[in-house]
Amino acid sequence: MTAPAAPPAPYGTALPSPVFTVSSDRLDLWLIRSPAVGDVSALDLSELDDTERSKAEAFLRPADGLLYASAHIGLRRLLGRYTGRRPEDVRFGCEPCPGCGGPHGRPVVADHPPPLHFSLSHSSGVALVGVAAVPVGVDVEKLPSKERADVCAQSLHPDERAELAAAQPDDRQGRFGRLWTRKEAYLKGLGTGLSRSLAADYLGLRAERHPAGWTVLDLPCFPTHAAAAAVRRPAPAEARVRCVPERWLDASDAWLTEDAPEAVRVNLAAAVPATSAAVLPARLTNDGKDAIG
Repeated sequence: MTAPAAPPAPYGTALPSPVFTVSSDRLDLWLIRSPAVGDVSALDLSELDDTERSKAEAFLRPADGLLYASAHIGLRRLLGRYTGRRPEDVRFGCEPCPGCGGPHGRPVVADHPPPLHFSLSHSSGVALVGVAAVPVGVDVEKLPSKERADVCAQSLHPDERAELAAAQPDDRQGRFGRLWTRKEAYLKGLGTGLSRSLAADYLGLRAERHPAGWTVLDLPCFPTHAAAAAVRRPAPAEARVRCVPERWLDASDAWLTEDAPEAVRVNLAAAVPATSAAVLPARLTNDGKDAIG
């Protein structure tokens, strides 16, 4: 296998790092947690575009605006490392929707030569970014209440509903959360999002029945959340999850000059575990040092 081509050298004094190259046999995943700064006014929004700043400031709940801004700052800074651009110079577009042909399919980095594909998801204080050399979708969700899980389950594939019904009561919420993130990750990777029927595709426990040509992975995550990724190819040789240090989101240049934190390797041989979700070990946290709170 040929070595992946290195991206253009990032501006400034970025450390050379193979982490920020796009490799045909690797899936890179980055978890971001909202910083404890109160609200969006405490963040430096200068790298966001006008639309992103307006959305960040329009949320009724300060925590939602803070998460949105943190996710987009983190996304831009990560893509800046992969592409060699300043975060504010990263421009986004959309592929045509595979369902209707409209301009609202998978998001892409505009005017950047392939291969670089990415996906972003955020929920209740946690965001997830996926980067790959093939179409990718990611999803992270706070584990739902039992009532919400029961209601939402009615729209799933019949065999998925049967699996949930057969689960032990104490495991049903967690299993639903993992199933839902697999479903959304696949639909985002496909480019349709939730415009495609949730009952159309099986993303349950039997990985051999998942959509042909796609690999769907349950991911390590924080205990309150479930996370998944889907890539349009056989299972990558390597899939790693890293937590973005909080200092990478502030006004310093730590995101540019510090090497990437330690990663947790995803067990590709057990991509869809049948019982409890994997969680990040205490050694890997938002700053790479302390126990997860």
